[in-house]
Amino acid sequence: MDLKTMRATAKEKMKGTCRVCPICNGRACAGEVPGMGGTGTGESFMENVRALASIKLNMRTIHDALQPDTTIEMFGQHFKTPIMGAPITGSAINAGGALNELEMVTALVEGSQLAGSIGWIGDPANAAMYEDGLSALRTAGQGVAIIKPRIDQQEILALFKLAEAAGAVALGVDLDGAGLVTMALKGQPVGPKTEAQLKELIESTSLPFIVKGIMTADDAMKCVKAGAGAIVVSNHGGRVLDHTPGAADVLPDIVKAVKGKIIILVDGGIRSGADVLKVLALGADGVLIGRPLMVGAYGNGTEGVQTLIEKYTAELRAAMILTGCKSLKDISSDVLFKRK
Repeated sequence: MDLKTMRATAKEKMKGTCRVCPICNGRACAGEVPGMGGTGTGESFMENVRALASIKLNMRTIHDALQPDTTIEMFGQHFKTPIMGAPITGSAINAGGALNELEMVTALVEGSQLAGSIGWIGDPANAAMYEDGLSALRTAGQGVAIIKPRIDQQEILALFKLAEAAGAVALGVDLDGAGLVTMALKGQPVGPKTEAQLKELIESTSLPFIVKGIMTADDAMKCVKAGAGAIVVSNHGGRVLDHTPGAADVLPDIVKAVKGKIIILVDGGIRSGADVLKVLALGADGVLIGRPLMVGAYGNGTEGVQTLIEKYTAELRAAMILTGCKSLKDISSDVLFKRK
């Protein structure tokens, strides 16, 4: 299926919950949470996109970077691309429900794997939906599981065990979900974690541990101190706190504080392979993509997700050629244009 048809199909199936805009920047869907938009004014979502758009690239064409290598080793696995499928839940409440939860999460996880990457699953308030995510992990044979920061630590530990048994190669918590009212309404209140609580979670598993929802250097350093293996620089797609900066805006300070001490991933507003190159040049090790892959899943299922990740990877490779980068390790701040 071509991209135009895929997008048209997704737009029809998503019934107005997502307009499948030519540029996915959060303007048309501002305040639509539940839905696909950003919370409140929608500025946090829009800032993710704006922050990346403001970054420009240095084009270089005198070099020998003819066939760039986009492969990466992470979580003990070898991937063809640093582009991964973000943990997304709530097909019915956020995207209209033309796909049930199992169909959506399976498309996201399997599509990511078929593209040579890995899919992440999330943890909604509905326990049956988490089981759908685990089922997708079992089918794919691997994946990453991210659990909500429930106040009850034992609940989190129990969900970790289920993920380990289902084939997760890494797991963690999305602390950017610490203020989600919907979880409390479902009888599963969530909240922030102390360093001691975070350390307890990290020490409960032998798998690489990820803390998602880091937006400051001091929080990143706390994750290193607690023993986490990775962080995701993310404002939860702009869906939890209005008026935050974009992920790419805060990334340089976080990189300066913890680069080399922990894996740094980024989530929010990435819409092309060139955007991927930008965040890697800022110091990230890999990226997560959410809303566009949701459109891919609704537009053409597993194949739609696979197609988009492969498209972004091809764009990344092309951008590497035009900036003189032979491998991901060659991508540095020299790629970025700095105004004088």
